[in-house]
Amino acid sequence: MTSFEPSARVQRIKISPTTAAAALTREMKAAGRNIVDLTIGEPDFDTPEPIRAAAIAAIERGETRYTSVNGTPQLRKAIIDDYSRRLGLAYSDNEICIGGGAKQILFIAMTVTLNPGDEVIIPAPYWVSYPDMALANDGVPVIVPCPQEDGFLLTPERLEAAITPKTRGLVLNTPGNPTGAAYSETELAALAEVLLRHPRIMVLCDEIYDQIWFQDEPIRSLVSVEPRMRDQALVVNGVSKAYAMTGWRIGYGAGPADMVSAINKLQSQESSCPSSISQAAAAFALSSPDQSFIKESVTCYRQRKDFVVSRLNATPGLSCSDPAGAFYLYANCAEVIGKTTPDGTVIENDKDFVLYLLEKGGVSSVHGEAYGLSPYFRLSIASSMDTLREGCNRIEAACRALR
Repeated sequence: MTSFEPSARVQRIKISPTTAAAALTREMKAAGRNIVDLTIGEPDFDTPEPIRAAAIAAIERGETRYTSVNGTPQLRKAIIDDYSRRLGLAYSDNEICIGGGAKQILFIAMTVTLNPGDEVIIPAPYWVSYPDMALANDGVPVIVPCPQEDGFLLTPERLEAAITPKTRGLVLNTPGNPTGAAYSETELAALAEVLLRHPRIMVLCDEIYDQIWFQDEPIRSLVSVEPRMRDQALVVNGVSKAYAMTGWRIGYGAGPADMVSAINKLQSQESSCPSSISQAAAAFALSSPDQSFIKESVTCYRQRKDFVVSRLNATPGLSCSDPAGAFYLYANCAEVIGKTTPDGTVIENDKDFVLYLLEKGGVSSVHGEAYGLSPYFRLSIASSMDTLREGCNRIEAACRALR
């Protein structure tokens, strides 16, 4: 019998609820259940062939050794050029950090920023990992509920009210997971006005979904709206979502040189560098003149989004806002709370409802409590239209069976 006891930092965090939901779905499928899986936040498209070819070419050239901790010069240049071209942001080579996915960059950014007891403001609904990242790094997550009537967005008033002398960080995810909500130029400017009065606060701008965008007006970034935030923000992105490269594990951040230096210092002891092959593929993806894959995939996501939003809003007891971006829907299930299932079980919260959809309807999703705001549930639209249609049929049938 082992006597191992995990450290306090591990004991105070939990397994990602989305990972747990996906694992349960896999187990049920392995047991022979027919489950429509709408949990995973991963493009269902293959990585484009030219990107795959660029990786193979890098292998053939022998680019299979360690790179610098902060990545290859080619990838850093591609990132700098992409930020400049799309967002009007100007960064230098020493202001770029590259890691094994945006998730690693966000985690290390908290590690190099937080001291024990420092507070991190996290608007809810939030991506499930943010609070646990803060806890794992001895920080204190300060959850700020952002209701649907405010578009699931943080307001300047709520931000100001959450700030204390211990506030050290703010996570700003736009477009957001799980809601797809995004901040306008006016809304970002108003948040920046508050943040500039508190220069100790470092903003982690998680913009991993910013190219999966459904609006006519261009996506905006906090630093492009208010350049004075440049020394107070780390703008984080990656190739996973836009280029269907989740398994390649390349994420990156742009921010103050001293913060980037600290991130690179820590990563030098943690993982040395990201995969050289993945970096070559990412550099090609970002710098290629042909960006048609993104346009085509977003067209598919938009069609799927419109279809599922329409179906959910036509389903008894459910409603759903139209997201500005990303490939998630955060559906309101308030009207089914308190109803009774065919076997006599009362639906008491969104977790009960999600379990009912899974066990009786054969549809897997993630309950809103996992994202810090109930009563909702998250569906991923990164699946084929046939899968989404079947999922909607099952959800509607399950809702109509409630009494």
